[in-house]
Formats: sequence, structure tokens, C-alpha cells
Amino acid sequence: MSYIGAQPTTASFPFDQFSGNGSTTAFTLTYAPASTTSIIVAVSGVVQNPNTYSVISTTLTFSGAPPSGTNNISVLYLGLPVIGVASPGNTAYFSSTSFTATASQTTFTPSGSYTVGFINVIRNGSQLAPADYTATNGTTVVLANACTAGDIVVIEVYTLTSIANAIPQSGGTFTGGVAGTTFTGTSFSIVEGALYPIVSGTAVASTSGTSIDFTGIPSWVKRITVMFSGVSTSGTSLPQIQLGDSGGVETTSYAAGSSLVAPSSIATANYTSGFVIRTDALAAIIMDGFITINLISSSTNTWVAGGTVYAPTPSAYLTLVAGRKALSDTLDRVRITTVNGTDTFDAGTINIMWE
Repeated sequence: MSYIGAQPTTASFPFDQFSGNGSTTAFTLTYAPASTTSIIVAVSGVVQNPNTYSVISTTLTFSGAPPSGTNNISVLYLGLPVIGVASPGNTAYFSSTSFTATASQTTFTPSGSYTVGFINVIRNGSQLAPADYTATNGTTVVLANACTAGDIVVIEVYTLTSIANAIPQSGGTFTGGVAGTTFTGTSFSIVEGALYPIVSGTAVASTSGTSIDFTGIPSWVKRITVMFSGVSTSGTSLPQIQLGDSGGVETTSYAAGSSLVAPSSIATANYTSGFVIRTDALAAIIMDGFITINLISSSTNTWVAGGTVYAPTPSAYLTLVAGRKALSDTLDRVRITTVNGTDTFDAGTINIMWE
């Protein structure tokens, strides 16, 4: 049999039934309709005005409780599951807008927007082929041939309401990678609902200079790790880490301590000039390890530090570092230097990592 336009297809519309009890007003649907006009609701055989009920997700709520009865509430969905996707995967719902054309009219705007490819155009009862109209911007449909006055144009739109393989609001699992710049939500185990990368700085050879600065640290950073590999200085002044903001590196008001754990003793001291790494105060000291600095309060720009450094020469020992520092503004730089500020670095590599 021949057809004008696309060959019609048939399938059953989804259908729900509920039993009223005279008091319940909310019922759970199988699917989530696009709107109240995407379903036909009948109570005891009487079709209901869409103004007498509301739909939010899969909850159908009546303004007044339906009477008692067995399967006396029926819901007919004006749409079908998308072909090839198991219910209730992708679901599209149907709506239509009818126009009476004016002379030479070509452009029609259906109510609401449409998804490109999910649209039918019917003119005077005959469905048009896609080549006979343009529907690419989601809002208007332009006919290839102008109408004559009185032509009836009907635009049918299928609204996609859910996506296959999406994680439902109640939770779920998926496979594959996740791409993007910002992810938000209340169930992520991340700070302030945003997911950020771990970024490694550029390693610096600590073979000269009295200080090594890492600048341009982003404002969203919540953790910084300072890493030492074979680091040594020319003198006996203790190494230290200092933090800074747009006003510069801050050199006072640290509440810090460091313990030197030697084979036969432990020595601890307090420091206010930075997160000091207590050593044997020998020029031959070699340092390996890391110290992590974490933002504990963004409102006060307060950071806490902790870490361990190992010195294999000239005698094996560990240094434990901890402390707190409140900056004047948002952190954007880290400096590694010595307490006296004049001893120079003469060996090793220093780098930072932030997240």
C-alpha cells in the first residue's frame, strides 16, 4: 500500500491504573510525563480536566481525593518509549500545535521548543517528508512551499524526558570516563560540591638561590603538597616553608613546631617564622620527603600543615613538621627558604602539587 509522506507505525500507549480510597490524592506513575497535558486521566470513566491535577516527576496529585473504587483511576500516556530502548529508558511524549495558515505563510512556531529529529509536520492531512520543511533551530518550522490561505498545518513534537544510561536521582552506577570542568551535587565526596584536578607544578632544581617561590596557585586550591628530593643548603640555618597571598609572602605569626627524631633522642621546638624543618643544623644535610598544607577555613584563610622529612646523611633521622597559619587573603604562593634567609640551596629538587 502506498502512503503520502512517511509510512505510519502503530504501537500501544503506556497505561496505568489505580484504585481510589476517598482520601489518597497522590499516586506514583510508571513514567514521568512532560506535563499534565501529556497524559489523559480519567476517574470512574470521566476524563479529568488537567487543571484538577498536577504532575511532578512520577507523582500524580489530584486537587481532591478520587472516590473509592477498584482500578477506577486510569492514566493514558500520550507517548511511547523511544524505539530500541528498554522501558523506562528514554521516553518521548507527544504534543501538537495546529495552525490555520495565511496566504504565502511558510514559518510556524509550535508551542514550546522541540528536539531536532523528534518532529512531524502535517499539511492538510498529509505528513510532509523532511525535505519539505526545515526544522533545525528547536523553535520554528519553515515550509519549503508557501501555504495558501486556510491551509491547516499541524506540528507534532515528541519531548524527550529522560536519557538512557543516565544516573537516576535516587542513585546508580555507570561505566566509562567523565569529562567536564565543573561538577556539582550534594552526594559527591568533594569540597563545596566542585570537582577539581590534581595539578603538579614545575620541578625546580634547588641548586642555587636563597629561596624558591611557587606562584600563581589558583584560588580554588584546598591542599598543597611540598616535595623534597635530595635537597641541601650551604649553611646551618634550618629550612622552612612560608605561605603568601597577593600582598606577598608572610613571614610572621605562624604557630608551628618541628621535632627531630634521631636514633637516640627526640628534640622539639616552636617556630613563628614559618613551617620550619628541624635538622641537625649541618650544611651536609640531605632532605627527602613531603609536607602537606591544607585549607581548614576559607573564611579566615587558615591553613594547617603536617608532614615528614627523612635525612639519610650524615646520620639517619626523621623530622616531623606541623603547624597553623592564617593569611591576610587567599593563598596564591608558597616559598621555601631558610630561617636566616641568606643560606643558599646547593643540591636537589623541590616541587609542589595542589588540588
